Amino acid sequence: MAIRIKESGLATSVQDLGRPGYYHLGIPISGAMDRFAMRAANLLIGNDESDAGLEAVFMGPVMEFTEDSFVAVTGAEMQPRVDGEPRETWTSFPIKAGQTLSFDFLKKGARIYIAIKGGIDVPVVLGSRATYALGALGGLDGRSLRPGDELQTWASVVKPVEGATVPADLRRLPGNPAQIRVMPGLYWHRLTEESGSLFFRDIWKVATEADRIGYRFRGGNALQFVERKQPFGAGSDPSNIVDSCYPYGSIQVPSGTEPIVLHRDAVSGGGYFMLGTVISSDMDLIGQLQPNMETRFVAVNMEEAISAREQRNANLNQVRKLLN
Repeated sequence: MAIRIKESGLATSVQDLGRPGYYHLGIPISGAMDRFAMRAANLLIGNDESDAGLEAVFMGPVMEFTEDSFVAVTGAEMQPRVDGEPRETWTSFPIKAGQTLSFDFLKKGARIYIAIKGGIDVPVVLGSRATYALGALGGLDGRSLRPGDELQTWASVVKPVEGATVPADLRRLPGNPAQIRVMPGLYWHRLTEESGSLFFRDIWKVATEADRIGYRFRGGNALQFVERKQPFGAGSDPSNIVDSCYPYGSIQVPSGTEPIVLHRDAVSGGGYFMLGTVISSDMDLIGQLQPNMETRFVAVNMEEAISAREQRNANLNQVRKLLN
């Protein structure tokens, strides 16, 4: 089946659950910024959780279908429409040959996930169909979609259930202010005690520089560093370190002023200080933050981080049981 892209939105790309295993070679994980939403969209229409779908940011695409199919849209609150008629998010619905899928304005969150029956058929690159635009890798020719593009989907014998839905209490979007949990560590010892406390007390705002590579935050107090003689290979700024690996979700703070949370398409190493790492269960929330949204970072320990991951997995298992 062909899907014709009439309007592409701002940055719509083919994504799946990513390509782990190559980060040490400088190739990032990529894949959906909100993995829970991507999985749920696929489950709603009987796809495998790892099938490729579309991730659209702030503005949805306009897509014409050439054959009958089923669709589910999850993630941000951006109401889908079929030939102008509204459909529900987080709910499966049919679409017929010749009909057009479009979207209303964004109401909450940042990214929607569009799953189509069978999954999108693009070449597998290093084990994934995910788009890594900075490296021109994966997806459709390694780039975001453009008007005039055509997407193919895999044939599927699964008969999705119309109206299958994920209950509201299992859908997750950031609060206001957003609460993002962080495990302090890595180079935390470089901060003064007072500065470290202020980081977690301050209200930060998402900067306009927020994309698949990383989210920048502004508005909090500048970090203060314990005085030291910079080692050979580090720059002169106190926030510089000898080049090191950047873990997925780590928070680097260039010049100690504006924290950056590294996300799905981030580089794997460099010379900026990192104060800690956002826990895995909250990385989905980062991908749903809008510019200027107020955010607080909350310190947690390893036990709390593992408990949060277990809760996230329990929620996903509940969705699986409801839809299988």
